[in-house]
Amino acid sequence: MSGARWGAGFAAAGRFVAEIEAAQAGTGKLRPGYVFAGDEVFLLDRCRAAVLKAFVPNELRDFCLSDLDLASTSIFEVLDRAQTPSLMAPFQVIFVRNVRQLYTRGAKKDEFAALDRYFRSPNPQALLLFIADFLRIPSDARRMELDDKNRYERLTETLGEHCGMVELARVSEEDAMRWAVATAQQAGSRLEPDAARELADALGADMMLVASELEKLLLYTSGRGRITLGDVETMVLAAKQRSLYELTDAISAHDRARALALLHGLLNSSEAGEDAAIGHLYMLARTFRQMLVILERNVRDTRALYQVLWQGFRIPPFAADDVIRQARHYKSRRELTRAIRLISRADAALRTNPVSKRLVLENLILDLAAEPTQTAPSWQQEALLD
Repeated sequence: MSGARWGAGFAAAGRFVAEIEAAQAGTGKLRPGYVFAGDEVFLLDRCRAAVLKAFVPNELRDFCLSDLDLASTSIFEVLDRAQTPSLMAPFQVIFVRNVRQLYTRGAKKDEFAALDRYFRSPNPQALLLFIADFLRIPSDARRMELDDKNRYERLTETLGEHCGMVELARVSEEDAMRWAVATAQQAGSRLEPDAARELADALGADMMLVASELEKLLLYTSGRGRITLGDVETMVLAAKQRSLYELTDAISAHDRARALALLHGLLNSSEAGEDAAIGHLYMLARTFRQMLVILERNVRDTRALYQVLWQGFRIPPFAADDVIRQARHYKSRRELTRAIRLISRADAALRTNPVSKRLVLENLILDLAAEPTQTAPSWQQEALLD
């Protein structure tokens, strides 16, 4: 992969892999250490795989590979292991996690002095790989947060003095699309452009998710030789979620006609049809609960959003701005709790095996999208007072 074609993250990982392969082949020189700067796990896994392939034979893995964590192991112990030759393996590979520990409070003069001494005379039979995933490098480095810039500068001034810096920047949607198309082609399939675009966009270019979902799509379309937009919409959960967020957008805007049309689209596009109703209600309830948190915590941007929504309750990146905007359509906590209760009642109705699940959902959407000044039916008012 050339840097001219691929973005910064892919290009940096590609250069590192090439350097490792050249050193293993004897045509290049290996540095005594490298720093993986950035939290792009997909690219980190590519780099790790290249190192293991080059220097960690399966039969010697237990003797030549170490995964150490500075949260439980001091840097002095790490360097001691790097300096000590192994009796069972000719080469040592040492991955060091939680590098942030070197940059917490305190001068850490002794630690950096020890690192300086080691790298002035490193063990040529050892490779140190520092994982600095405590900072985020966006696909466009110009948009890096000030705190991350300061952390990166501190890294380059210390470990960067002795180690090769590998900048694992986040992957852009364009690169995610290119990678998906190329990977599908290698597997003997054609990923159509609009399908690639939807896959990358729906997953927010999260490459671990893109890789996982592409693998499912290749299995799903095995024997057909191509992956279409319809396949992505059928198989990828985030693509289905997109339609649900469009539905909540129509509801929050009190656009009953558009909300009903979107509901019908959801039901008609799902293989399960009306039987998927419970799942749709779950996602609706989840989104309204998220909007309730957004309203109560006065969230105005995505940075604040991910601070108030806990792991497992977060919004996909592609929908974050939309949900924040939708939440601002509601003026009070009461409006949102009313919506959540209406969804709860519909859920209970669906579980009693009604004559028409579609009718239950249609009535719910009409009630949710009603103007807040409208008077709710008496049975709803009684329920809201329970």
